[in-house]
Order: sequence, then C-alpha cells, then structure tokens
Amino acid sequence: MKIKDVICSASLTGFYFDDQLAIKAGAKQDGLRYTGKPVTPKFSYIRQKGEAVSIMIILEDGQVALGDAAAVQYSGAGGRDPLFSSEEGIASIEKYVKPLLVGREISTFKELAIEIDSLKIDGKLIHTAIRYGISQALLDAAAKANKMTMAEVVRKEYNIVNDGYHRIPLFAQCGDDRYSNVDKMIIKRVEVMPHALINNIELKLGYRGELLKEYVAWLRERVLYLSFDKTYKPTFHIDVYGTIGVIFNNNVKEIYDYLRELEEIASPFIIRIEGPVDAGNREDTMIALRDITKMLDDNNSLLEIVADEWCNTLEDVKYFADNKAGHMLQVKTPDLGGVNNTIEALLYCKERNIGAYSGGTCNETNISAEVTTNIAIACEAKQCLAKPGMGTDEGIMIVNNVMNRTLALINR
Repeated sequence: MKIKDVICSASLTGFYFDDQLAIKAGAKQDGLRYTGKPVTPKFSYIRQKGEAVSIMIILEDGQVALGDAAAVQYSGAGGRDPLFSSEEGIASIEKYVKPLLVGREISTFKELAIEIDSLKIDGKLIHTAIRYGISQALLDAAAKANKMTMAEVVRKEYNIVNDGYHRIPLFAQCGDDRYSNVDKMIIKRVEVMPHALINNIELKLGYRGELLKEYVAWLRERVLYLSFDKTYKPTFHIDVYGTIGVIFNNNVKEIYDYLRELEEIASPFIIRIEGPVDAGNREDTMIALRDITKMLDDNNSLLEIVADEWCNTLEDVKYFADNKAGHMLQVKTPDLGGVNNTIEALLYCKERNIGAYSGGTCNETNISAEVTTNIAIACEAKQCLAKPGMGTDEGIMIVNNVMNRTLALINR
C-alpha cells in the first residue's frame, strides 16, 4: 500500500498553552485568563489557545489515516521545544515532510517513522509536535493497510510477546477544579486520580505545605464517602510541578519527611507524587529524584514519586530509568517527538522495572489520544492518561472508549 497524498488542516486542542514560568512566578488568574506579561519566548499571553495540525495521509485505496501534531500545555518550559503554531506547522510539513512521504510504501510503520523522526532542517530536528503528528498518521496508515488495530501493529513490529491484550488503568486529571471533578472520577471509578494541578504556591514564613496536606485528607475522605462499595481503591496521583522542592528549598531530607506525612494522610490509599522537585536542569533534578526514591525505598515507604519535568526525550527517559530517579516515569508523549520513541520509552521502563506511565498533556486532541492509547495497550503501560482537556469527563470518555473498542476488535 502506497501513500498517495498528505493533507493538513489547522486544528484546536483540548486545552490551552500556558506560560509555566509566568505562572510559577505568581501570575494571577482573572476568570480563565492570567493577568500580567508572559515570560517564555513566543508567548503573546500567559494563557493562549492550544493549536494543532491535523494530518491526513491518503492511501492509494482511498483510505485516510489520521494524526494530530500537538504540543504540551507548558511548551517552552523544562527544556522543551518552543511554542507550536498551526500555521508554522503546516508550512513545515508541506515543504519538508510531504515530499518525502508521497509515493512511499506504508505496509510497515517503524522504519518510515524513524526516518521522519530523524529529519533535520539546517542541522536541527523538526519540531517535536510535527514528528509526533506525522508518526501517529503513519501508524494509523500501517494499521489500515494491514487491516488490524494500531496496537497489533506495534506488537508485531516491536516483537512484543505478552499474554494477550488487557485494559490499562486510566489516570484522570481534574485541572483547577480539584473538587467537583474528583466526584466525577469517583462516580466513574477511575483507577488513578486526580492530578490536581498544583503549579504555584504562596511562600510565606512558616508555610510547610499545609494546603496540600488538607487536600489529600479531603480526597481520602471524599472517596470513602462517595464510594458505592469498599472494593473501589483508586491510587492517588498528584502533580506538584516542583512546588514541594520550592517550599523546602530542595532539601531532600525535608522533602522526604513531608512525603511520608502525605503517605500517612492518604492511607489506606496508595499515593504518587509527580514532580516533587524541579531543580531547573536535568542533572540536578535527576539527582534529587534519585535520592528521594532511595530514601523512600530504604524505609519501606509505599509512596511513589513520578518523574516529569526534564524527563522529556527518549534519551532523558533512559537516563532517569538507569539512575532509578523515580518509581514511575511519565512518558510525555508529545515531548518525545515520533510515537516510535514513545514505544521505545515505555518498553525501556518496563525492562528497568520502572513504572511506565503513558502520559501526555491536556493540550492534545482526540486523535493523538486514540493513537497513544493503542500504544499503551500494546506496551502494557502501568497507567494511561485520560486526555485531552481538563473537563475530566471528555478525556475519560475518549480514552476509555478507544481502549474498549480496540480490545473488542482484537478479541474478535
């Protein structure tokens, strides 16, 4: 099966681009917007619409394969590529990528995906969002050419041998609405929750993270109160964007002590803390997470920490995994460029006995969510992000339904 044409259209994502540096510096919200001036290059506002590019690969039999070029909410932060615009993305795809694809054979995925993911213009890799979207469309095209699901293509081409295909636990995110959205998750019995988006704090004398402790206590009581029966035992997973490190000046021992307090408050539920430290660079962040992980393990703690910031590329994932810098690593799918790298990263984490979290961002689309959910199933990730958006219901619906559809088709 050959590629006949590549067509692009401008799209919107399920959320927004946010200037993380400006928010961490204390930007105030006014309704949905933030007031003040942006800090990160290319941002016109602290919060602006999320843009994507829909990529349609036309096969010679008329089938259309889909992929969406999208970037994370906090673009330009933590060593990531700069802000992505659909206009610039379409221009790059039309000029550099389309000529390489038209007329190519698409009976397999891996080889062509690696080729496009390695494409350099003026000595620099093309934007991660473009590599992400093109590789999604290539995987969908290979699946359509072979009349199988994308999950089956991944297992076949990466020689993944497992005892069948299974559901992956869903991880839902609540955004700023940390209370009513939790009720939605409980009603729908989401396995991992609520994310909580703890991305800024007001530092003041004597403050020791009391608000987060109060929130974890509320979360515990809310699950116990709203659960229909005692069999529902979700894992609590809270992303703090390095704010615990800010409170304790990145003192590993004090961070450890605070995490043990959170663990006790959350009991009997297991709790994960994502990004407890952001030291401003990869090396120091890795070292801090490595040392905290070891302290927790040496003292038989059940609390798990998750690496996110500065763990962006496939190389980063391998570096954090080799150093055991976290019990779980978020494979933040748009940050890795081609989804071939997502596959490699998830498999590498499993080889190193590190939790493989198929993540991403609220700032994606339904198409990228469907593709990466297939990958999570194929690689048997430990959990899969319900995305896009922050409304909770929408992301849960999209990822849950594509997971069940895929498994039903495979079983048939």
